[in-house]
Amino acid sequence: MPGNACCKNFSELTMEYHHLYGLSVLEKGWSPAPSFLLRRNRIMKVLSSCSSGRLLEIGCGAGTIINELSKKGFQCEAVETSAAAREIASYVNKGIASIYSEPEPCWLGRFDYVLAFEVLEHIENDGEALSLWRSWLKPGGTLIMSVPAHRKKWSISDVWAGHYRRYERHQLINLLNQSGFKIERLENYGFPLSNLLLPFGAKVHAREQRQRESPANGRDQNNAMSGIQREAASRLYPILRGFPGIMIMRTAFLFQQWTLGKDWGTGYFLLAHKTEEAA
Repeated sequence: MPGNACCKNFSELTMEYHHLYGLSVLEKGWSPAPSFLLRRNRIMKVLSSCSSGRLLEIGCGAGTIINELSKKGFQCEAVETSAAAREIASYVNKGIASIYSEPEPCWLGRFDYVLAFEVLEHIENDGEALSLWRSWLKPGGTLIMSVPAHRKKWSISDVWAGHYRRYERHQLINLLNQSGFKIERLENYGFPLSNLLLPFGAKVHAREQRQRESPANGRDQNNAMSGIQREAASRLYPILRGFPGIMIMRTAFLFQQWTLGKDWGTGYFLLAHKTEEAA
């Protein structure tokens, strides 16, 4: 199997850890897509410079990020409203982190970090959501999140995922400021690989959207499945683990690093601190 030297098997859970890609959950049919890997690269680099503390991930999907962060010393919890995603995340984090189906009353002022990756765009009232997330942070706590960028990039992939919107830079800055956060880091990530993959992803997602059972009630179903539907990624992942795939992803990470300050990528990644009062 290509790339075996880079991987460690966890046979009791049928998971595999790759030094460049993190976890895949083979038994559950979940493998990381390139867009996820570009985002994970930024998450791990930023959090590697943060002190450990109590952390909540909102919309954790398969739960692989909190699994990795737990092993780096963070005390992790997560909330995931999708029953299908929560089943995988609970499997991945058994004995490591608690996965909840809804927020807990004890979360007010509880966390040093709140993480939300590709979540805010799924929520109709995004300002209300940010205010709630802010309430879960300790004074001066840190929000780390990502959202899809640029309205002009809207496609069937956004419909497939259950998005309400994509964000522009000024819109995101104003929204965070009004919600009681001070942005310390704002990056535009994904260029150029994610840009190149967008049209291919749209073709796959158009086919998958047609195959879903209830298109009339699409957004709820799409929200529930977008974080874990990984048929295409599972077919691609063996290629990514091989030497050519590893070289492509290493190059993509470098280009992404060089262009974070530009507005060329497909997503925004930010770190912000809770201020004393919302605007």
